[in-house]
Parts: sequence; structure tokens; C-alpha cells
Amino acid sequence: MKLKLNQLQDPFVNGSIRITGSKSETNRLLLLRALFPNIQIENLSNSDDGRVMQKGLLAIKGEVDIHHAGTAMRFLTGYFASQEGKEVVLTGSSRMKERPIQVLVDALKELGAEIEYVNKRGCPPLRISGKKLIKNKVALPANVSSQYISALLLIAPSLENGLELELVGKITSVPYIKMTLSLLDELGISTSFEGNKISVHPKKDVETKTMVVESDWSSASYFYSIAAMCRVGSQIKLSAYKKNSLQGDSVLQEIYTQFGVETSFSDTEVTLNKVSRHKTDFFEYDLSNAPDLAQTISVTCLGLGIGCHLTGLHTLPIKETDRLAALQTELTKLGAQVDIDAESLTLRSTSVINEGVPIDTYHDHRMAMAFAPLALRTNLFVNDAGVVSKSYPDFWEDLKTIGLHIVEV
Repeated sequence: MKLKLNQLQDPFVNGSIRITGSKSETNRLLLLRALFPNIQIENLSNSDDGRVMQKGLLAIKGEVDIHHAGTAMRFLTGYFASQEGKEVVLTGSSRMKERPIQVLVDALKELGAEIEYVNKRGCPPLRISGKKLIKNKVALPANVSSQYISALLLIAPSLENGLELELVGKITSVPYIKMTLSLLDELGISTSFEGNKISVHPKKDVETKTMVVESDWSSASYFYSIAAMCRVGSQIKLSAYKKNSLQGDSVLQEIYTQFGVETSFSDTEVTLNKVSRHKTDFFEYDLSNAPDLAQTISVTCLGLGIGCHLTGLHTLPIKETDRLAALQTELTKLGAQVDIDAESLTLRSTSVINEGVPIDTYHDHRMAMAFAPLALRTNLFVNDAGVVSKSYPDFWEDLKTIGLHIVEV
């Protein structure tokens, strides 16, 4: 599906959107419910990733195809490795077969898991024979994807002796580790996180409990970007959100004040108000704890005609695509000057944005959604726009709801 986004001549919006549950929280809670079936979950994500995770958890043997869902690949690797009697081959898309998973596999093998690489060493597909894991101590690099760490922490309470995890080096994406631990704590599972050591105690069962998934802050980021590019007085209301969120991307509230957007809360509704023009002509930020915001922020800066220097992006090359390279390519097509290295992106300010540019999405949902707000500045096309179903199937319809002009071509 190819979409044309026609420039909004009067960049003013006023509307309300309800966004479904966080993909990150959904996938964590689905795995925990598989271990503790008396957990009830409300406001599940309606994303492809959430559906793939639910389906995968039902498998006992045979092939489990998680397509592009990286979170499901990591979490299900830990789950199946710890489930005695389950025999699966865990596979995915061609891109998934290139994404590294050796750090997690090595850690699970250290705990006694039986996992083999079907093709390329260090990458899926994986042949997993579930076993009862007795060992409870393991170390792994701290600067890898937090999903490797969470994959171990989520299965930890079901292990006979729990888990003691040592993180070696500087820890990145701390909020996502804390999200996992907070969910365990909420279920009455004893945990500790001191320095570089995390402990999770074993637990045979938990009390019956209903867990409500907060809406996705990553999805909210695109509306922050729209609000930033709108004229003063614009307002967008989003639900359902918590002021004290577990999600690392909730740092949006702080970041977007620099772009003239203020955030206010009423019950579970958050309101984005465009109150002033941007406060800086060059934005600098370390996104180590929220790397998924890099695409949105760099596009926001392009739309506002300001430069930026974003660091802490070393995990982006192993996402759905090499997001640093993809950003450089697409921003350059729009007329920007962009420099990247292994962990940062620098955008130089420009007052001219090329018109009618076709944005390629690289099978990456965030590429499609991050560039969409530029419709407030110029006409553009989005190729393979249906890729948004991975995390936010209603995205394009929600943009129409607040007044953006979008047609299929």
C-alpha cells in the first residue's frame, strides 16, 4: 500500500485519539500469563507483534514463525528454552534471520538450555528443546538490547532456583529493564536490582490479578511530533496514559518542551498543547534509554528547521532495519544533511524540505510513522505504508481523525 500525504495548509489540529496498549507491556504480560494462567490482562495491544506473541505461546512443537517481531523472538526463545517437553523451531522473516541473538542464546545455554542454530550461527532460526533449567547464575554484556535481559528476567520466577543476573559494563535501556521488574513486583514476585546485579526469586504461583496495559508511549511520539509542527493553540488528547509510566519513551514529556509542546494529565488522558515555538535551534540528547524515539525526533527537527545531535543509538542498526542508515537515506532525500556513526546521528538545520518525496519504510513500522508528521510541512508519499500494523494498525485512520489529508495511490 502506497499513501500520499497532502500538505496541511493550515497546520492546526484539535482532536482526541485512543491508542491501544503498549506492545512492550503486552508482550511481557502475555509471557507472564503463560507461566501464571490466573493473570488477567486488559487493554492488550492490537499490533501484529502482540498477535504473533499470543499465537507463539500456544505452540508445543513444530515451527513457530514470528515474522518481523523482534520482541517475540527474544521472549519466546527464553520461554521455550525453559518449558520442559516443548520442541520448536523458532523462525521469522528474512530480516529476522539476520538479527543477532547469540548473547541471549549463550546465556540460556549457560543456564542449561538446549538450543541449536538451524542455519547461520548467532542468528535465527533456532531449534529449541525445552528443559527444566536448574542453574541460576549467568552474566551477559550490559550494553546489548534490553530485550535479551528481559527475556531472562521474565522466565526467572518459573525457574526452580530463580535467577541471579550480572550485567557486565554500562547498562543501556534501563527503563525497559525496570518495566519488566515492576511487572514482576506487581505480581508479588520478589526482585532486586542493585548496581549491575539483578535477582529474581522463584515463585510457583501468583494471586489472581487483573493487569491493565498502559497505552503505548512510542505511538504517542508521532502525535508529539505533529503537535510540535502545528501552530500555537493546537491540542491533541490521547488515552490511556499514566503520568508515572513504566515506559522509557514517556520521556517525550520532557523532550518536547524544547519544541514548544506541554503535557498535562487528567485521569488517564494526556493532552499535548502547542504553547510556543521551539526553544532551541540545535537539539542535543542522549537516547540510550529511549532509542526508539530517534526517528521521530530527527524528523521533528527537520520539520521545525532546526539541527540535532542524538547519541546512545548503538542498538538501531540491529532493529527491523538499520535505522541509522535508513534515517540518513530518507532525510537526505528530503533535502537534509545528515551524518551518522556507530551510535549517533547529526542533522544540520535546513529551511527547505523537498516536495513529493517517496519515503521508503524498509519493512520498519517506525520509519512509516516517524515521517508522517512532515505532511504539516510538505506533500510526501509513504511506500509500504501497511507496515504500521506491526505496532499500530489504526495509525493512518487516526491521523485522518485529527485532520491530516491521506489518500491511497
